[in-house]
Amino acid sequence: MENLDQNKSHIKGWGIDADPKNDPAYPMKTRTEHDHEGYTWNRPQQQPVTIEILKSIERPNVSAVYGNSVEPSGLSGKIRRFAFQYGEAKFRHWLPLILADRVNEVEGIIEDIQAKNYPNLFAESGFKSAWKYNKVNIIKNIALGLFVTYVGMKILSRKNN
Repeated sequence: MENLDQNKSHIKGWGIDADPKNDPAYPMKTRTEHDHEGYTWNRPQQQPVTIEILKSIERPNVSAVYGNSVEPSGLSGKIRRFAFQYGEAKFRHWLPLILADRVNEVEGIIEDIQAKNYPNLFAESGFKSAWKYNKVNIIKNIALGLFVTYVGMKILSRKNN
């Protein structure tokens, strides 16, 4: 009897991609400017652009339909505008967008407080659940935060003296 760890033929679809001649992505096609010649569809009507839309530098125009829930604003908007100066294959595009999301979260909390709508950060961040199921990690994070704060305060107090 064959060892099932060695022979995977009993698994439906196993080895389906083993033959490179049967692989639609092999070899990778080298694109040329003539690839789109002969396409006959009509472009959908453009959604009206009524707010600032950040688009990839790899696209010549705004896509026909786009989301427009929130216009970029504040520091997070500036970070997003910076990110869209680079192509989507660059860390300089994606990392600032991740940072902009975090900055936007803080901006939202500040806006809530200015509007006298005080958020319940512990409830809204899932602290109760995390405390119930992952106390050790929370304690580690609090200790790390206190340590970083202490070191920061020491460094700042040295510069003032």
